[in-house]
Amino acid sequence: MIPQWISAFASRGAGLGCAALFVIALAASILSAQAGPTITIRILDGKTGEPIKPTNLLIRVNHVEEPNNEGLKLNDDYTATAVLSPGATLLSVQGAYDSSTQVYVNCDADTGKEGGELKWYSIADILKTGIVTTNLCYKGRYQHKLNISPVPGEFVFFVRSNSWHDALAH
Repeated sequence: MIPQWISAFASRGAGLGCAALFVIALAASILSAQAGPTITIRILDGKTGEPIKPTNLLIRVNHVEEPNNEGLKLNDDYTATAVLSPGATLLSVQGAYDSSTQVYVNCDADTGKEGGELKWYSIADILKTGIVTTNLCYKGRYQHKLNISPVPGEFVFFVRSNSWHDALAH
């Protein structure tokens, strides 16, 4: 027979355990409710179409110049996953290399002349159909690798490394 004080302690402990689990579940649901959309990002060489593994990405949302990489995870398969803020509606991405000291030139803009302009893309469109950006760095040799179809939830963009021409322009 179990002494009464052990039985009372065990039932109170079980109640405390249930309460703790409830608080943890509530906190997890609040945190997941605060997370915004999740997108997959692929960065490709503008000349060859080969995947590039950047050392970092600069994620910007809603025309804010300051990058916000809090929800960014660089994956081993040359993709990145970005959990964006709940109010995010527009996205701009740049890739970094050389231990994040250099920023790739995005091929969807003016290929870097005069610093280039950031292009902004609808997050709703990325989630619904996916986006593959234009490639203004392409000169025609690797067409078969550059025909990429968009996938819902995926943002694919083309880049090139900075050249000595870019250094002279700045």
